[in-house]
Amino acid sequence: MERLMRKAEELARRYGILYYEIRITKVTASHLTMQNSQLEELALNTEIGIGVRAFNGAWGFSSANDMSRVERAIETAMKIAKLSKGDSRIYLGDPVNDRAEIKVKQSFLDVDIEDKLSLVKEVDSLLKGDSISNRSVSYGDGLKEQLYFNSLGSEIETVVPRIRLSFSVTAKGNGEMQQYWKSFGGAAGWELVEGVDLTHWTAFVREKAISLLSAKSPPSGEFDVIMDPELTGVFIHEALGHAAEADAIKTGESILTGRLGERIAVEELTVVDDPTLPGKFGSYIYDDEGIRAKRVEIIKNGVLLNYLNDRETAAVLSLEPNGHGRAQGYSYQPLARMSNTYVEPRDWSFEEMLSEVKRGLYMIGDKGGEVDTANGTFTFGAKEGYIIENGEIKEQVRDVALSGKILDVLKNIRAIGSDLIVEFPGYCGKGQWVPVDDGGPHVLTRAVVGGLR
Repeated sequence: MERLMRKAEELARRYGILYYEIRITKVTASHLTMQNSQLEELALNTEIGIGVRAFNGAWGFSSANDMSRVERAIETAMKIAKLSKGDSRIYLGDPVNDRAEIKVKQSFLDVDIEDKLSLVKEVDSLLKGDSISNRSVSYGDGLKEQLYFNSLGSEIETVVPRIRLSFSVTAKGNGEMQQYWKSFGGAAGWELVEGVDLTHWTAFVREKAISLLSAKSPPSGEFDVIMDPELTGVFIHEALGHAAEADAIKTGESILTGRLGERIAVEELTVVDDPTLPGKFGSYIYDDEGIRAKRVEIIKNGVLLNYLNDRETAAVLSLEPNGHGRAQGYSYQPLARMSNTYVEPRDWSFEEMLSEVKRGLYMIGDKGGEVDTANGTFTFGAKEGYIIENGEIKEQVRDVALSGKILDVLKNIRAIGSDLIVEFPGYCGKGQWVPVDDGGPHVLTRAVVGGLR
């Protein structure tokens, strides 16, 4: 390592490089998938690679998975930076020397692959039932060990585990097909899956898919809407979180550009992105630029307070860096990304929210969607919905979507619940995939409702 650092310093002097950073990453992972009792994937992998970035007004980047080509990767990144001749800026800061690890109770690396396969088989068996035409189970784990050092003198070693179990069913009947699913995951060990009540949750998923076969189509129009914690999470992640990522701010492709300090939502709303939450799927200790992870209040009491930034956007926008430069792996450059994004709770009970709604919808879960951060519009599907009439939950509806203008929905919030949940793990795509989590309490707002096409 000392020889490598000396070589990097020598090459930086030769090419006139202002700043460089090197990540050496080892990931030990397993992944199993099963479809209708047929094992489709069983993979055990260990991958080691290096990613090098050099900055000289613009970035140069190179990576390699052959450690004998490390010096070539360093030189290539520096050559690219020298030739790029940009005029951007980056945050440098003080050097950091640290070794940090997210501890677990039981390492999944110590669990036999036979036990992991037994888990997948058990879930598949529990998902069987009348009217269920398709079952899918996926299990994955990975231990990321990373050594980071840069031209400032930082040397940081981190160890971060991640584990995830998800399953879904498709129900068929009445000439219809409906799907339902559930995921569990976190920066944790084998104890996470051992703590899941598999009998309860597989029955829950089965029963929901079957009930949707006889559910009605939703009404169309503008309604009062209560979002459950999962839908609150995906709304705040997709509609607000991406708009608050500072690379979109830098390029002017966000409705939040130039609005720091402005009230953009009701006073009761506070939105947080926090990679330091214990055990959550999007948690980490340092980002991939060697900046300590930090809790960030994006909105505080309705006021836009912060963007999520990396070294470059922090400098360009004259902001304090907050540890949100994340990369999918060693062969990717870090980008400004979310981690665990959620709405902070207030003091409303769910029953109090219901009593506020004369006619509206209770919408549950995340079924995907799209957002335009530049125009500030969104459309999200929910797993299911229920009609609300005079404060009472009535019939179930299916294939229901929520849409509107982001800032209008934030300003139309009438109630925020006390029942915070942040446990909806997944992967966020933005040219590359990173693990995230999101959530919140129940939230009452107003938006356009319609059917999914």
